[in-house]
Amino acid sequence: MYIENNYWNHYIGDTDDSLTLVDYLADKGKEEISLREIFSDTGLDKLNWEFRQKDSWLEYKDKTGCEHEFYYAIDLITDLAALILECKMSGSVNLCELYGGDLDAASNVRITATQEEMEKMNIALADFVSEPLAYDLSEMCPEEDMQEMAKLCEELRKEFVCLIRINRQLPFYRAGIHDGYLHVWIFGSGV
Repeated sequence: MYIENNYWNHYIGDTDDSLTLVDYLADKGKEEISLREIFSDTGLDKLNWEFRQKDSWLEYKDKTGCEHEFYYAIDLITDLAALILECKMSGSVNLCELYGGDLDAASNVRITATQEEMEKMNIALADFVSEPLAYDLSEMCPEEDMQEMAKLCEELRKEFVCLIRINRQLPFYRAGIHDGYLHVWIFGSGV
């Protein structure tokens, strides 16, 4: 997986919130899920794209009715940005590859996002990069770790911006890295 070598398990994808997110995606049992649905199910939609301080509970209820809490909104945002990047690069993300083990639900999931949502994700990542210590996560993490995470998020954000630009011009594409170069495959619009 592309993100595994570049982002996942390097400040992104290595938190309790990351495990809860993967559990959530597995529990949904869907092959495709929209960012809007994820925001609605977890409570991120109540934060109005302001992720510095959590003003309300972020959680989801699984199929059995058990509630699972997310502690830091920015963890969810960075994880989701990485997962969306993986979906754009590879077509989907394999949940078993992220955390191993057997999952009862579909292991390949594609997270979809509108152009507007991708642009808002970019703004959220840029805000974190510019002021990581303003986020509630900084209460738990040393300043040095927050700065390292911000550097990594800036690299992720730059790739995200490339996807946004490509998406504006080529809405039906798949991108991937081959031999160190970004390759874009264009599909028909179906119209």
